[in-house]
Amino acid sequence: MRPLIAWWYRGDRYKDPIDGKSFKCFLPYGYGKMRQNVLSPSTLSLERHRLLWLYLQKETTLFEHPPTQLLHFAPEQCFYDRFRESDAIQYTTTDLNSPLADVKADICDLPFEDNKFDMVLCNHVLEHIPNDQKAMQELYRVLKPGGMAILQIPLENNREVTFEDDTITDRKERARIFGQYDHVRVYGMDYFERLAEVGFEVQAVDYTNKLSAHEVDLYRLASGELIPVVTKPDS
Repeated sequence: MRPLIAWWYRGDRYKDPIDGKSFKCFLPYGYGKMRQNVLSPSTLSLERHRLLWLYLQKETTLFEHPPTQLLHFAPEQCFYDRFRESDAIQYTTTDLNSPLADVKADICDLPFEDNKFDMVLCNHVLEHIPNDQKAMQELYRVLKPGGMAILQIPLENNREVTFEDDTITDRKERARIFGQYDHVRVYGMDYFERLAEVGFEVQAVDYTNKLSAHEVDLYRLASGELIPVVTKPDS
């Protein structure tokens, strides 16, 4: 079905940087409220996936030798095959439920040794985790000194303080307040402080600011979206 959809939408107006294919438009997507022209017909990537791909390719050594030991939580299908097939990546996936996971594991109690991975990708996971501080501590523990992690979450840039309330249990009410019924908080800009509290050195990278307006439109990115990039200090 996906190749047929990609064929139907073929064109030259927009481009998916993950596979290089171009389309007359992208598909609508959204949870509750639909966003128009955001879902790639070929890779099924969204704005955040395409932004992350551009950042990984242009600003990191992930695809260079020597091989990077990469731990990927809840692996997104638009990345999975590309990471798995790269001879520059030693790829480990983990999740509680995903069929793509090599290791079934709780992010708050990981079965990996200390200081094991060069890079960790954990995207749109922490907003589901009641004890996100414990999860962050585990991410810090398994990352090598000098290693890097990218920990994307649904972030409200205009919200200063993260909101969470575990007394809200109704699914519709949770969806209305948190964005999805299975989210437990709405992250504000203090998210970066939370990451720093467990020991990470933290950057809030506005990578769209490094791209031209044409590129932001061409790749259908969300202008101003911040990429949380953290590193574990060497000492």
